[in-house]
Amino acid sequence: MKVLLDIEGVMIPAKSWQTYEIGLDGFGLFNKMAVDNLNKIITSCTDLEIILTTSHKQRFTSDEWMSIFQSRGVIASKISKLNTDSLEMTRKDEVYSWYLKNPNETFIVIDDDKGLNSLDSDFKQEHLILTNSTVGLNSLATDEALLKISQLLNRV
Repeated sequence: MKVLLDIEGVMIPAKSWQTYEIGLDGFGLFNKMAVDNLNKIITSCTDLEIILTTSHKQRFTSDEWMSIFQSRGVIASKISKLNTDSLEMTRKDEVYSWYLKNPNETFIVIDDDKGLNSLDSDFKQEHLILTNSTVGLNSLATDEALLKISQLLNRV
């Protein structure tokens, strides 16, 4: 199982009126609720890989991202990132491009980018969990993710 994961609006609520705390590693600290909920998703299946879609994905190596996530309490065992440039492609195009290159992968997308609403309805129904950017990964989005993971894994 793969989880294509955004950070801003998912792990760090995006509130334009409020700054968020930066960790010693130079990256924003994650919301505790989002960490707990992501850990529920991670433990729901074996061999889960997080694939970062965040616009900050190229800022750190995959090993550095692993350290960042671990220091914030995320129990991920594998983290990679899309190789696309978020300045040249929309998130929708990045995600769909990855999907076309990986048609046999079982995956979900957790993101707050409303542009993903323009993906086709079957794709959204099966794979997309769209968070509220000012809230992040809450229990409602987590329950939706767990349901989609269960449905996808039961088809394999």
